[in-house]
Amino acid sequence: MILTERQNDALAELINIAFARTAAALSELTGHRVSLKAPEVSVHPTEELPLVLSRFLPGDAASIHQLFVGPVSGDAFLLLNYDGAVRLTNLLTEEQSPANTLDESAREVLTEVGNILLNACLGMFGNLLNVRFSFSVPRLHLETLDEMLDSLISKGDALHYALVISTAFNVRDSAVSGYLVIVLTVASLDRLMQEVEAWEERQGT
Repeated sequence: MILTERQNDALAELINIAFARTAAALSELTGHRVSLKAPEVSVHPTEELPLVLSRFLPGDAASIHQLFVGPVSGDAFLLLNYDGAVRLTNLLTEEQSPANTLDESAREVLTEVGNILLNACLGMFGNLLNVRFSFSVPRLHLETLDEMLDSLISKGDALHYALVISTAFNVRDSAVSGYLVIVLTVASLDRLMQEVEAWEERQGT
């Protein structure tokens, strides 16, 4: 499934609104000004994710994973490479993790960042659809990208697509790149894009 330029622009605009709310929430949480770069959005079959993401996330990765259920159901992930995850938690807490590792405190901070970001984006979709989503508790995973993607790609027999949303966290004049990946079945992606188009049409009236 390939998005039209108009669909892509409308989806990016919606996510940008959600990211602005996310940045405000993170700023309040940390006491630092946090901004998020305007997102770049692309859609890929899940089998292509290893090729798409491996260029940006070599080696070990930190992922915050949350399931959501509703008219649009799927899996949402915030992905950071391991070093970027350490740097982001250091920037947000003004503490230096020993030996560049994610200790228990850093993991809690990272999970909360993922929780805020994922809920802001999924909440925006919920407002768009005028429905409520049910969310699972977000979970932090530290593993190689291949391990994470293998478990994702092998999930069920239905064809799945992934919305890949790239951004950068800017905290205290430093930037850390991250990727929001939302995996949907064809039916859920179709439903989402119908609502995105309806929203975009309402903006023009």
